Amino acid sequence: MGQAKSRRRACTNPPSSQEIQGPMALNLLPHELLVLILSWVPGRTLVTHCRLVCRQWRDLVDSPVLWRCQWERDPSKREALWATLEAARHCPRLEWGRVGVLQPFGRNLIKNPSGAEQFQHWQVGHGDGMCLGGNTCWISQLIDLVEEGLWEDLLDTFQPEIFVSDWWGTYEKCGCTYNIYILLLAADKNSVIARFVTETDPTEEWNVPFQQASHVFRNYGPGVRYLRFQHMGNQLGAGHTEAHITHSTVLVKFTAASG
Repeated sequence: MGQAKSRRRACTNPPSSQEIQGPMALNLLPHELLVLILSWVPGRTLVTHCRLVCRQWRDLVDSPVLWRCQWERDPSKREALWATLEAARHCPRLEWGRVGVLQPFGRNLIKNPSGAEQFQHWQVGHGDGMCLGGNTCWISQLIDLVEEGLWEDLLDTFQPEIFVSDWWGTYEKCGCTYNIYILLLAADKNSVIARFVTETDPTEEWNVPFQQASHVFRNYGPGVRYLRFQHMGNQLGAGHTEAHITHSTVLVKFTAASG
């Protein structure tokens, strides 16, 4: 019984003064210094832990000052930073915690865009990774825009531009056709809200230099939640050909022409 009482007393001991005063002591620092300190904390930890400490820390995590300080130190995030600041000009209700962790603006939302990871993240039909060989073949990727960091109100009300691009070329001694299908889909993943389809002229020569197909979706209307990115190739004549594709890109951003 004595041991049981001892355990109960240990469980009810109050936190140490350091545990209580730690965050409060940081709050006594000048605002600029507190921002600098918190900017070294990983983004996901800022949102899931630091934001819950007190109102002051919550307000910092929900503001652009902290994230800008963090991103400006990392050259790889410069493009995302400027794309996000431009988004803030168009969307006053920007969710900075969400944007800070997932970075949906100015980031390529296509996974494995050049086939460096073989078939990873792609659905493939009769193809060989990022080389479309054979008679008719396709590869496709479905992007969940909300999962990537956007949100419903942003997509429905402010409708940021969605830039899509792909590069393709042919090898071997046989021509081919190459088509790209980009579909903006509703929440059911089937209803098409907007589309971009390009059907290139048949390429009867081999070793054709890489060409680009691109499009910008604007004013596409409410309800967009998914984007399907699909390539399709067809062989011309006998023999074997391969349409090589690379640098598949989907970027969500605001520009001066937005809105």
